[in-house]
Amino acid sequence: MQMFSVYVTGTDTGIGKTLASSALLHALRDHGLRAIGMKPVASGCEYVDVQWRNADALALLAASDPRPDYADLNPYALPLPLAPELAASDAGIEVSLQGLLDAHARLATQADALVVEGVGGWAAPLSETLMQADFVHALRMPVLLVVGLRLGCLNHALLSARAIANDGAHLAGWVASHVDPDMERVADNLRMLRERLPAPCWGVLPHAVDPDPALMATCLRLPMLAQ
Repeated sequence: MQMFSVYVTGTDTGIGKTLASSALLHALRDHGLRAIGMKPVASGCEYVDVQWRNADALALLAASDPRPDYADLNPYALPLPLAPELAASDAGIEVSLQGLLDAHARLATQADALVVEGVGGWAAPLSETLMQADFVHALRMPVLLVVGLRLGCLNHALLSARAIANDGAHLAGWVASHVDPDMERVADNLRMLRERLPAPCWGVLPHAVDPDPALMATCLRLPMLAQ
């Protein structure tokens, strides 16, 4: 199989992109593929072993096999927990498209599949001049949308799908992430999402206090690996 990348975005921040990305890595590995995660830009880091490290990026690293250098998996680790544009400015760092492409290229030499996790929702900028769509277009990556199951999810999902299409990117699928355990009419909301989103559902991740990405991988069905 030729090496492929998928870009994981979400309907908002804090809706389970990292869990979905980690589960996807495990699902790919379960099919015998060398699968590596990438968090191109991450804000909110801790200084560990003379390097800034982000919790989401470390989760992707733990789910990857083989495990690449952290600096390639997360080329822009920004200390402050702010929007990337602000965090980069405060740190005196310029997030460049070429820097992202170079890190992606190094990871691609080690993997059959790359799972690239974006920041926040689709329209969240990576820098003052760089949008997530720019990175996706440069590598022609299909997009996987993580839909946080909570009140308002239908609106957020449809707006996100429309924005992805308007930016000329390809929405390959979506994953539902049950972030609100008290959400009512979950089955009805899932039905409406399936009826309205212009892409197949790759799976539904149930709510869990301490989710295990390897177990969550069993909830995913990946069209590109279907027999």
